[in-house]
Amino acid sequence: MNKIDYNKLMEEIISNLTNKPKLLLHVCCAPCSSSVLNRLVNYFNITVYFFNPNMDTLTEYEKRMKEEINLINTLNKNLTDKINIVCCDYNSKLFYKTIKGFENCLEGGERCKKCFELRLENTCLYAKENNYDYFTTTLSVSPYKNSEVLNEIGKNLEEKHKIKYLYSDFKKKDGYKKSIELSKIYNLYRQNYCGCIFSKMGLDKK
Repeated sequence: MNKIDYNKLMEEIISNLTNKPKLLLHVCCAPCSSSVLNRLVNYFNITVYFFNPNMDTLTEYEKRMKEEINLINTLNKNLTDKINIVCCDYNSKLFYKTIKGFENCLEGGERCKKCFELRLENTCLYAKENNYDYFTTTLSVSPYKNSEVLNEIGKNLEEKHKIKYLYSDFKKKDGYKKSIELSKIYNLYRQNYCGCIFSKMGLDKK
């Protein structure tokens, strides 16, 4: 069975747009969102959605959120159609409740999938309640995130909640490389772990 080229699928969706739809873009951090926003801003009216209850501390959450806000403010200086941003309150209890029983899973395994589902469904529901045309996430820009898993979750949520998911694999076309370059240009804080305590513990073991 051939793997789906999610980048090609996104490009097909974009090529068939007849207007500039409203997109709710879940973001994990400013560096990852930089190249994604650069790629999508000409095709969608974007609202960035910062919802990451997996962060290991409130300090880390606020640091990444502040960087995202600063990036949006910088980008908006040169944009006619401004990027909006919605920042959610930190809620680590929700994350630990969601991944209960999967704490010892390997990084990239079932625990991560549960985390993706939590963040994507919350994004999907907000998009549905606030009349967005599409929702998606920046997570696939990372070479450490499985785009097949992310897009399957998005597909299931699209069918469940009846709102369009923008299929994507943002690491394609040098998306990750460009995010590193843009992070340097904008002097962004680039963390060295995904965000949860388990990914940080894994880093400490290396």
